[in-house]
Amino acid sequence: MTIKQWPAAEQPREKLLSYGAGALSDGELLAIFLGHGCAGLDAVAMSRQLLQDFGGVRAFFAAPRGQFCRHKGLGVHRYVKTQAVLELCKRCLYQHLQRDTVFSDPGMVKHYLQYSIGLETREVFMTLYLDSQHRLIKAEPLFYGTIDASPVYPRIVVQSALAHNAAAVILAHNHPSGVAEPSRADRAITERLTQAMALVDIKLLDHFVVGDAEVISFAERGWL
Repeated sequence: MTIKQWPAAEQPREKLLSYGAGALSDGELLAIFLGHGCAGLDAVAMSRQLLQDFGGVRAFFAAPRGQFCRHKGLGVHRYVKTQAVLELCKRCLYQHLQRDTVFSDPGMVKHYLQYSIGLETREVFMTLYLDSQHRLIKAEPLFYGTIDASPVYPRIVVQSALAHNAAAVILAHNHPSGVAEPSRADRAITERLTQAMALVDIKLLDHFVVGDAEVISFAERGWL
């Protein structure tokens, strides 16, 4: 039996139209994204199998091209689609941040960071430059590291902030291990950067650490 032969209330597309995307399971949403299944599997069955094989939605979209394309029913075409969807999500969130008069929505910042650096398999250190009204000027990855670490040089962060005429900055980096809890090294470099920024009258507003399931804010913890 094909999905079109299912009762209408159980078909992912009709279910989404009736109840909204939030009513669908991960497998049903992925089935809509894939569009069709492969030999022996309808789109829903294939999607559920893929999520089981990859270990969830995040791992599916974060998979490198070689690993992705080795799975039955996947290939370069579908890999390109996943990358395009991720980039569109990132740009949508980025434009939303740019529209804000005051940079006062940490939840939106967290969502943007999860899409922009949360899926990276190596550590990425990003700086968000803000004007005097805390409006976003630019978000820029500054340092890239191995799967374990990213070297951060305060001098380069300060120079880059000055080059963008920033009045304030927000820092962010990911933990490829998936655990967002800040390390002692994270707290130490944040303290050094706070002091370095203060010398040139630039405010360090926050430092976010991005993991698999959560994004931790230094400011929310009272560390800034």
